[in-house]
Amino acid sequence: MFRPLSLYIGSRFNRSKKRNRMVSFISLSSMLGIAVGVAVIIIGLSAMNGFERELQTRVLSVIPQGELQAVQPPLNNWKPLLKQVERHPHITAAAPYVEFTALLERGTKLKAVAVRGIDPKEQLKVSELPRYVKDNAWSRFSAGKREVILGQGVATKLQLKVGDWITAMIPNTDPQMKLRAPKRIRLQVVGLLALGGQIDHSLAIVPLQDAQQYLDMGQGVSGIEMNVDNVLDAQQIVKEVGDTLPVYVYLKSWTQKYGYLYRDIQMVRTIMYLVMVLVIGVACFNIVSTLMMAVKDRAADIAILRTMGASDRLIKSIFVWHGVLSGVLGSIIGSLFGSLIAINLTHIVRVIEKIIGHRFLSGDIYFVDFLPTQLAWQDVVIVTTTAIVLSLIATWYPATRASRLQPARVLSAK
Repeated sequence: MFRPLSLYIGSRFNRSKKRNRMVSFISLSSMLGIAVGVAVIIIGLSAMNGFERELQTRVLSVIPQGELQAVQPPLNNWKPLLKQVERHPHITAAAPYVEFTALLERGTKLKAVAVRGIDPKEQLKVSELPRYVKDNAWSRFSAGKREVILGQGVATKLQLKVGDWITAMIPNTDPQMKLRAPKRIRLQVVGLLALGGQIDHSLAIVPLQDAQQYLDMGQGVSGIEMNVDNVLDAQQIVKEVGDTLPVYVYLKSWTQKYGYLYRDIQMVRTIMYLVMVLVIGVACFNIVSTLMMAVKDRAADIAILRTMGASDRLIKSIFVWHGVLSGVLGSIIGSLFGSLIAINLTHIVRVIEKIIGHRFLSGDIYFVDFLPTQLAWQDVVIVTTTAIVLSLIATWYPATRASRLQPARVLSAK
């Protein structure tokens, strides 16, 4: 009883059973088109949110956010530098590391990996790497025992399990002896790193003291890795830290190796918003068709309303509501369906992968081996609001045509 007259009549037109079948079909298809468009965009944006979350909480919590790498390794007098780095206001933690490349050999199988020598205790301050090592092996990881933690992908490639021994071939570190055979070291696998992505297929971890011994570095290190308080400003923060040091070092940040991922995610998100306007806009064209046919179908009703004193504004409002109600209904259905799919997207994709026997995201290619999802309610609001606004715009021309009908001409034709 408190609804505007135009909304009441428009909703009656929408629910009327005495409608042209073609008008009914086009009206239904426009509503379904908007619903599908809204649902697809919400699912796509949720997937982008999921990739961004995994990049920040999984990858960036494991890899160094910033590095100060020695120009001519080893970096011997690194302890005073470490203390100076930790005093910077934007550095939350820092730790030394040794880095080199090795070729792992087991039987006839070979695998090149990046080996990182770290202090197990100090690593807890700068990385969440221990959280992804299976069976709490990190707590037993120590120097002097020739131990190694391998990425799950590396272990799978070489058919290794915890407790197995493997041979690592390390290049000769003496530049004057280029033809010298690589050093061969026997290592025991004590743990597996299961991060779920590219890192699992390319990383091996050894204790810092062991790495120094393998490379004959004494007490020197390859560099210092850092965590910063704002990962998006890591490059600038690393530069500020490097400017305060009394030695020359290479300045590195996560953006040099993984920055393209963040940029790609933001680019795809922008494209999704553009696609949202185009897809929903195309669906809203059906509203124009529906209302133009509805105006012709309801010409006699419009004429009767005009003879009863209905104003141009009332007639226009009736058909605006007539079209907007289809847009609102389609938007609500699409947002509910899209949100439901987005919340369960990871599980749905895993079920599909099991059924077809194929993985959509391979861990040795992508930084995660599953399709992540994170529903953001602001995305739902933006997409739904956009659909309703576009459906409102689509009603303007047909509603204007309806308000210009001449009652006498319509009734005389009847």
